[in-house]
Amino acid sequence: MAIIGYARVSTNGQDLTIQHEALKAAGCTKVFAEKMSGARSDRPQLERALKTLEPADTLVVTRLDRLARSTLDLLHTVDMITKAGAGFRSLADTWADTTTPHGKLMLTVLGGLAEFERSLIQSRVEAGIKRAREMGKTFGRPVRLNAEQRRMLAEGRRTGKTMAELAREFEVSDATVWRALHGIGA
Repeated sequence: MAIIGYARVSTNGQDLTIQHEALKAAGCTKVFAEKMSGARSDRPQLERALKTLEPADTLVVTRLDRLARSTLDLLHTVDMITKAGAGFRSLADTWADTTTPHGKLMLTVLGGLAEFERSLIQSRVEAGIKRAREMGKTFGRPVRLNAEQRRMLAEGRRTGKTMAELAREFEVSDATVWRALHGIGA
């Protein structure tokens, strides 16, 4: 039943001392700390802290933004903590405490809101894409070679030019020549 802390600052110019002291004062026996952006998904010390968790342990942070940069990221991380059988607590955000029934309720409500927002965003994106297509917008990378250039490529190939020669002539990659000749992305 360990209390494990996680501290993070975004840049090397910032100091972890205040977080480290607050976590020790909260009873943390081990503190994992790192200096890197919270927007990054590959935070080695957070991964180590999560792997260390055992049932009945508690992961503690000084503030929620030290753990996650978005609601979705927070919920994903808390889900990993919960699956380990551990609890989670934020010192500055007293409502974010899965060791209490009220904290569990708040995070469940947040999870529902985040899922609802994701579905709204997805619906808006799909509607926007549909509308753009109706207005003639094409998606994906622009075609490098127009119809006339593709015809010239095919003619060049029939006369015995290699793909490398054609690529140099049209200032494109060999792969672009191949795709044009095979009608992919044309």
